[in-house]
Amino acid sequence: MKTAAPSSAAGSLRDHAAQMLMRASPIAELDFAEACAVIDAMEPVFVRRGTVFIEEDQVDERDGNEFMALLIEGQVRAESATGTAGEELLISLIDPGSLIGEMGLFDGAPRSATCTALTDLKLAVLSRAALRGLVETQPRIAARLLLAIAGLLGDRVRESNRRRQMLAQLHRAMQRELDATHAANRRLLAAGEREASLLPHLDSGLDSGFGPETRV
Repeated sequence: MKTAAPSSAAGSLRDHAAQMLMRASPIAELDFAEACAVIDAMEPVFVRRGTVFIEEDQVDERDGNEFMALLIEGQVRAESATGTAGEELLISLIDPGSLIGEMGLFDGAPRSATCTALTDLKLAVLSRAALRGLVETQPRIAARLLLAIAGLLGDRVRESNRRRQMLAQLHRAMQRELDATHAANRRLLAAGEREASLLPHLDSGLDSGFGPETRV
């Protein structure tokens, strides 16, 4: 990731980012000035298309793992490994106005997904150190922001549980179909074996009438 260079549009971009933050975290009830204070604590970052800026299982603090980002411009693909080598599961496509990687602010635990820039991105990045500074200098605003992040995390846990339930239901439905198919195959196999068991009896009857001494 690269820090964005200052430009004449920095003020308007800051205002735009503040408005996005207000919409992304409505539970915080931040007014425009308070949202601007949060944005001022964040670092503007430009990410090139195709860059992986969050990697699943990333844990090293030296890699800058402890941050969250507000997506200002561009689109991000979030995906997670399925457990099969070379295969990944698409979790979501993330659009402007969304917060990314909130858990990294709190626990520094391994990232749960890989985030890749589908286009060039403009981000506002809040590090754990910047959050600590906000807590010290603007405790009221920081408390509201943390409340909003906790709400977002709760929503994501509920969504994850919903998806898990859907997958479990799908698995059970597929298992019932497989069981029914196996039962039908077993019935067909048993019927075939019963018919085949009659063939040696018929053959032996024919053989008894046409032995080696039989003459026409």
